[in-house]
Parts: sequence; structure tokens; C-alpha cells
Amino acid sequence: MAGWHDCPHLTPEMIAEEKGRIPPHEFEARSLGKPSLGSGAVYPVPESEFVCDPFVIPDWMPQCYALDVGWKRTAALWGAWDRDNDVVYLYGEHYRGQAEPAIHAQAIKARGAWIPGVIDPAARGRGQKDGSQLFNIYVNELGLNLTIADNTLTGPESGIVAVWQRLSTGRLKVFRTLLNWIKEYRFYQRDENGKIKDGQQDHLMDDTRYLVMSGLAVATIRPAHLWTTGKQQGTFESEYRPFAYGQR
Repeated sequence: MAGWHDCPHLTPEMIAEEKGRIPPHEFEARSLGKPSLGSGAVYPVPESEFVCDPFVIPDWMPQCYALDVGWKRTAALWGAWDRDNDVVYLYGEHYRGQAEPAIHAQAIKARGAWIPGVIDPAARGRGQKDGSQLFNIYVNELGLNLTIADNTLTGPESGIVAVWQRLSTGRLKVFRTLLNWIKEYRFYQRDENGKIKDGQQDHLMDDTRYLVMSGLAVATIRPAHLWTTGKQQGTFESEYRPFAYGQR
């Protein structure tokens, strides 16, 4: 991508003038060449305001995940909640299609079997099995710690407003390593009637709503016998593991 600062004929004064004319949520797309949907974007918040560098999740920070199931794509999203500042950090994702529930369950447990999750029983479940059957499979047969998300709270518009408020006020941060989440975010859009477009890849966007609206209520800290006391002061590079950040 080439941005305005790569164009020698554009002076700092010209860039500043143009920046003042462009809506904030369109500035990155125009100045840096990042994909953007402009007025069609569901969340018109620049990525620079919420994307952050990864860090080791502290033991004291409650964690949870949200699960959106489907044969074409099953997605899980992990978050950690800094209660003192009411900031939610999205730090991990699972994104895979055409795999049996056992495969997804194994990947989810690898990040920490103790972490509770929430699932929408109707979320694309009809393509595999009935949503309630899937819930029973994941919980009773595969041992995931799941709660059914409250559908009255996770309706698209109320959930979108809650996520938007957090993004706009700096209370929702996303690790820059969540490439699938960022890709979905960039192309998450409404149609000409203002409704969420059908058929777009929005599995992690749905998970974000479930996590913010229902997941925080079940979030819990790491069990004491799994605490990594003495390791939390290390650098991110020394603590990094491919499956998760701080989930050893």
C-alpha cells in the first residue's frame, strides 16, 4: 500500500487540509490505501484507534470466548476484560471451515479448557445440526464450558451499538495478530436499506457481539493452580506461544 506520505508532490499543508475535510473513519482508507467501505461500514471507526500490539494476558484479567458455528465456517473469538478500566481486549481467534465439532473443540481447549464461552444456538447451526443438538455435542460430548448466549441481548442492532460504543470510546481493543477479525471488520457492511448485508463473512463480527453482550457476564480469571506468577513480567516475545497469549 502507498500512502500520501509516499507522494513527494503532497506537502504537509496539503495533507493537513485534506485530513480536515475527510470524515475520520475514511481517513485511513484514503491516506494509507487500506480497504474501507466508507458510508456502508457498520463500524466507521479507524483501525488505528483500537488495534494494539499483543501482550501476555495477566492472570487476574477475566477471560471468555464466543463461538459461532457452521459447516462452511466455524469461528471462535477470545477476549480478556480489564475490569478496572472496563476495556475488553480481543486476543485470539479460531477460524476454520468444513470440520467436525471435535476438531473445533480440540482447538478451543488448546487455548485453555477452563475459559468459559457463549454460543448462539441458532448461529448457522441449521446447516450441520439443530442448534440445541450442537450445544449438547459441544458441552456434553466434547466437554466445552459453554453457555447459550441470550438472544434478546445479542440481537444484531443492540449488539452492534454496544460494540460501536466500546470501539468509539477506547473500551474495545483488538490484537493486531487477529488477521481474520481485521479482514471481516474492513468489509462488514450494510446494504442500501441500512440492513446488515446477507452472505458476507461476518462470523467473528457476530462473535464480537456475543462476547460483549453475554460473554463478559461469564468471564472468569485463570484458576489459581494455573497462574504463571513470575512469568508475567517477561517480554511478549519470551512469553509468546502460537496457540494463545498467556494461555499456558
